[in-house]
Amino acid sequence: MQTDYPQTEPGRAEVDAQRGPFLLEFGSPWCGHCRRAQPLIAAALGAHPGLGHRKVADGPGLPLGRSFGVKLWPTLVFLRDGVEVVRAVRPQTQAEIDEGLRRIALPPAG
Repeated sequence: MQTDYPQTEPGRAEVDAQRGPFLLEFGSPWCGHCRRAQPLIAAALGAHPGLGHRKVADGPGLPLGRSFGVKLWPTLVFLRDGVEVVRAVRPQTQAEIDEGLRRIALPPAG
């Protein structure tokens, strides 16, 4: 699981080219909702160590978040082969995140 928000974001073409299941996590390091969701995200991803995961520091005018129509943080976009399958906006439970992982057909490890 990626724990920090990188200073640069990937381009949309890079995201669209991802193969297999992949999770984009839009948010900000100072966002209270984002910080509250971190243990839920970590627990869900802990069962899927091979999952591609990328935190994206979002904000006004940043192209990747705008291309996905992100309005609230955190927004988790669950992708399969570069295509959005489902998203979770401000998830309140690990079950919401687990459901997204299930929808991109990722079997649990172990």
